[in-house]
This record gives sequence, structure tokens and C-alpha cells, in this order.
Amino acid sequence: MRETPRAEPPQPRPHRAVAHTTGASCSGTPHRSDGRPPHTPRGARQPDPLGRPGTTPPVPGRPALFSALVALVVVTWQVLVHGPLARLDERVSRALVDTVPRPLSELASDLGNMTVALPVLACALAYAVWRGRRLAALYAGLAMAAVPILVIPLKEWTARPGPLEPWAHGYYPSGHTATAAVAYFGAAFLVSNRLIPVAAVLTAVTGTGLVLRGYHWPLDVLASLCLSLLVLAVSSSCTRRSCSRTATGCTGPS
Repeated sequence: MRETPRAEPPQPRPHRAVAHTTGASCSGTPHRSDGRPPHTPRGARQPDPLGRPGTTPPVPGRPALFSALVALVVVTWQVLVHGPLARLDERVSRALVDTVPRPLSELASDLGNMTVALPVLACALAYAVWRGRRLAALYAGLAMAAVPILVIPLKEWTARPGPLEPWAHGYYPSGHTATAAVAYFGAAFLVSNRLIPVAAVLTAVTGTGLVLRGYHWPLDVLASLCLSLLVLAVSSSCTRRSCSRTATGCTGPS
């Protein structure tokens, strides 16, 4: 009787690519057979001096930006026509003013002074330039410069009187709130995204102090927050677009 031949086990081909190279620094570490780097976005990103991947400022989503724009338009319209929302705003303000000691509310509102907020941003700009993030520093500085360019015409146009000074005009929107938001969030984007909650707290404390002290109506603060969100979003988008064209000044801490 003729025996059926037994199948021979497959033999490895000498030129076949091996998924895991023997003798790698740790077992199971994948390597390409031709030594080329992996074709993934993460593999192409340049790390910062601390070894962490470089990042650019986060950009708010379109729904958030659209909501901020709509809120800014509606609130401005209500202030101009002295509509029901503006009248409610005045009643709320009168109920809140001086509910805390004035020294405390003044200290909180002072966080929006240029003498306080601008030095913080200036230090962050210098740090970003030192780290090689020149483009990010440039757009953060331009965002800060845009605050008075946008706020002052709105103040002149609306001519809203103040809570404690009805004879004076030009309180809408709040310049102190916009200064605090753009300065502190801009500094956080330049130094570390982990500082964003700190920037949010400082901005919220500033706006709350302005309302409790009677320096601004609540809608003044809300409008400035919406305006600041739009300014920061434009600045971040410009930084991202510039970074997509060149790697210069785009790496930074996460």
C-alpha cells in the first residue's frame, strides 16, 4: 500500500517582512522592515523640550461660537431698545449690588485692570517666544489689541448708563471683563492648557466683582464674555492655520 505523503510545515521566506523585530528594546514592539518612520500624524509631531508633543490652542466648536454670536446680537439689541431683557437686567443688578463688602468686590474687579491682566499676558508672550512659539505669541498679542478696537465703538454706540452713575454713559460692554478673558485665557493657551480652568476662574471672579460692586450691569459682563470668546476663537484659528503651513512657532506644552 502506498503511503500518503505528510505535508511539510511552511518554511519562512528569507525576504519576508517581520512584524516584530527580534532583539527590540521591549518584546512586541512593532517596527517597519525598511526602517521608515510610521505614517501617522502623531509620529510626525515634534515634541517640546520636555518631551511632550506640541499643541496649538483649542478652538471652540461651531455651535458654541454661533451661540455666542447670537447672544451678543440679542443682548445688544435689547440694550439699544431698552427691552424687557434689559429691564430685567437692571432689576437683578439692583438686587445684587453691595451684597458683599465693597473692598472684596473691588479686589475682584481689579483683576480686569490693564495694570494687572496685561503683565500676566506679557509674561506669557515672553515665555512663548522663548520656547519658539512666535506665531502663537503674535496672535495672542493681536487678540489683546483687538479688545479696545471692538469694545470702545460698542460703548459709544449703545451709550448705556452705569448702575451707580446714571448720568454717565458707555458701560456696555464691559472692557474689564473682555480684558481679563482675553489676557488670562491667552496666557493659558501660551503656557499650558492645564491653566485654562485657572483662567476661567479669574475671568468669572472679575465679572462677578464688577456686578457686585455696581461697576457694570450683568448683561455688560455677559456681552463681553461672548465677544471675548469670538476673539479668542479667531486667534486660535489663525494660529492653527499658520501651523498647518509651517512648523515654526507651533510647538508648545500640552
